[in-house]
Amino acid sequence: MPETLVYHTTPPALLPMYGRTLLPKQKQTGGDVSIPELSASLLGVSTAGKNLKRYQQVCGFAAGSHLPVTWPHVLAFPLHLKLLTEKAFPLPLLGLVHLRNTITQHRPIGTGENLDLSVRLGNTVKSDRGVEFDLITEARSAGKLVWEEASTTLFRQPDGESKSSGKKTPPELERYPNTENFKAPESIGRQYARVSGDSNPIHMHALSAKAFGFPRAIAHGMWTKAHALALLEQQEGWQASALSISCQFKKPLLLPGTAQLNWNTGETGWDYQVLNAKGDAPHLTGRVDWF
Repeated sequence: MPETLVYHTTPPALLPMYGRTLLPKQKQTGGDVSIPELSASLLGVSTAGKNLKRYQQVCGFAAGSHLPVTWPHVLAFPLHLKLLTEKAFPLPLLGLVHLRNTITQHRPIGTGENLDLSVRLGNTVKSDRGVEFDLITEARSAGKLVWEEASTTLFRQPDGESKSSGKKTPPELERYPNTENFKAPESIGRQYARVSGDSNPIHMHALSAKAFGFPRAIAHGMWTKAHALALLEQQEGWQASALSISCQFKKPLLLPGTAQLNWNTGETGWDYQVLNAKGDAPHLTGRVDWF
C-alpha cells in the first residue's frame, strides 16, 4: 500500500497543485481505470480563524460555539486536491463530476478545537456512466473519530456495449410543505472559491464556464449544500447533535440565479431539496438523519 502523505498543522499549498492540473494525464478512453490507494493526513489543524468567519458569511451560517457541519470538508480540501493531482492518479481533475456527498457528525465540534484529518481514495465502481470513486475523509479529536465524509465523484466513460433505450422519464418530483426562496449572486462562485480554495473555472466566471460547456458560471455543489443547511438550522425543530447529512447533486445552479429550499420535517430526520426558481426541477436532493 502506498505511503500516506503527512502534513503537520499547515496543509499543502494550493497553487502548485492547480498548476499540475494543466499537465496531461494518461488518456482513459476504454477498459478499466485503476484508482490507486492514495492517502494523506493533516495533523493538528485549527478549526478557527478569519477564514471560518468568512465561510460562515458566504454560506449563511450563524457564528456560534460549534462549527458548521460542512466546515471540515473545507479544511480537508487541500488534501483532496493533493490526491487528485498526484502523478499516480490517472484521471484529469477538470471534468470530474461531483455526484453525491454524505457527512456524518458524531458530535458537534467546538469552534477552535484542533483536528487530525485523513483522506483516502476508495470504493471504485464501474457504472454505465463511467468510473465512480469516493474521497473518504475522517476527522479525529484527541484520537476519537468525530466527523466523516464520503464524496462520490464520476469520471465519464460511457460503456460502448450498453444500449440506450431512449430518454428515461425522470421520477415525479415530490414536493414538501416548507419552502424558502434564496438568491445565488453572480459572484458567489468567486466568494466560495476564496474561502474554500476550490477555484474550478466552471464556478468563477461565465467566460471560463463556457469553455466547459456551461452557458454561465455555476454554483459549487458544496456551497449549495452548505447554504441549504444554514437555512435549515434556522428552522424550528432543528437539532444540533449527532447527525448524518446526505445529498445527491442534480442540475447545476446557474449564476446569478434564484432557487427554492423545500423541506419536510420528521421525528428522526428531515428530507430536503433545492429546486429551481419555478420549483419543477431539483439542483440537489437530500436527507438529514439524527441519531
